[in-house]
Amino acid sequence: MRYYLLLPLIVFWACSPSNETKRSAKPDKPNIVLIFADDMGYGDLSSYGHPNNRSPRLDQMAREGAKLTGFYVAAPVCSPSRAALLTGRYPVRCGMPGNVGPDSPGGLPASEITLAEALKEQGYKTAAFGKWHLGARTGFFPTDNGFDEYFGILYSNDMEPPYIQTERPLHLYRDTLPTDEYPVDQTTLTERYTEEAIRFIKESKDQPFFLYLPHAMPHLPVSTSSNFSAQSFGGRYGDVIETIDWSAGAILDALKAEGLEENTIFIFTSDNGPWNNLPPRMYNSEAVEKWDTGSAGPFRGSKASTWEGGHRVPAIMRWPGQIPAGQMRPELITSMDLYPTLLSLAGASLASDRSYDGRDIWPLLTEEGGSPHEYFYYFWIRELQGVRDQQWKLILKPLEGGGEVVPQLYHLGRDPYERFDVSADNPKIVERLLGQMRTFAGELEGAKLPEGF
Repeated sequence: MRYYLLLPLIVFWACSPSNETKRSAKPDKPNIVLIFADDMGYGDLSSYGHPNNRSPRLDQMAREGAKLTGFYVAAPVCSPSRAALLTGRYPVRCGMPGNVGPDSPGGLPASEITLAEALKEQGYKTAAFGKWHLGARTGFFPTDNGFDEYFGILYSNDMEPPYIQTERPLHLYRDTLPTDEYPVDQTTLTERYTEEAIRFIKESKDQPFFLYLPHAMPHLPVSTSSNFSAQSFGGRYGDVIETIDWSAGAILDALKAEGLEENTIFIFTSDNGPWNNLPPRMYNSEAVEKWDTGSAGPFRGSKASTWEGGHRVPAIMRWPGQIPAGQMRPELITSMDLYPTLLSLAGASLASDRSYDGRDIWPLLTEEGGSPHEYFYYFWIRELQGVRDQQWKLILKPLEGGGEVVPQLYHLGRDPYERFDVSADNPKIVERLLGQMRTFAGELEGAKLPEGF
């Protein structure tokens, strides 16, 4: 072997600064932009494998930061997923195990400490623009939960006739009051939320801020404005995905224009998998067509299921100078991890009077550690239906075709698509994971396993 050929590489390595040297000094209180799409599936972005949808700005952010391929939300439906994101706790633990609607009397309990409330204690200015879905009555608004201002819809964009019958149809709110706009023009919601976000960034640039943008789209019925319609190879749904991509890019451009890019951690993800199992009520209007839904990519299942396609979603995190670029991280990470991670970056500590399920993932994002989780639990409302560790997933479901609930075991390392049940070959692993589920369900008040377990 000609060892002298290695000499230039050795010299280059020795003279190159380390990752730590390249990394700029970390701001004490970084700005935070958190975009939460509604029902966007794992496979809906081009960087996550979609053959038709174009998402160049989010793809760019993935290249410039960390693309997370093992990222899970705590619930496969809207309200509990959002509650877990903003509290760092499983929905059963934080009092929001299922969806709330326009006629629901309550919402996220006042005893919960939201991310916005905790960041305000650290001097952050806070705002939420988009779909709230954590309560639509006095005492449960975003401005009751730590946000200085709010503009958006209080629940999902289908929660009005002809899709459901309610005495409180969809309105657009400013803080705690409905605007005069009725019916809501959903075609321009994404653009208007983006305008509000950019305004907030410009007005808040002299102090740390937390911008939460939970989009109303691509939850059905999907729509976008004439600026984006009929532009995508992916049809109307693709137009909506590309509108959201434009929105992320416009916000990033605003951060750059204000000189805030290197002082801002930018996060993009979704609340659950795509809504592919539509109930009949959703076809009560010509506004919904059967192909107006997203893709779970290679994964089994979709929204409202505890298969991977319901819980595993796209996630991108970008912070120039802090999060090394070009990462693809398959480790187990959850939306609940954002709570302790962001609070730690802001110099705050977790409250000592409650249990948290999220963990600080900053070491993983900076390539200095792995997943902080031993287990992740799959809930459907209060029912604990599954658990996974770093490789194995046990799920309690009927077999194909129905029947009684049985344990099914999948090796997510070799079979992330959940095609091959190997429970018969691994009884000890089944026993171990089932025991873990029983233990965890016993620790959470109100949690339960399927009947018979």
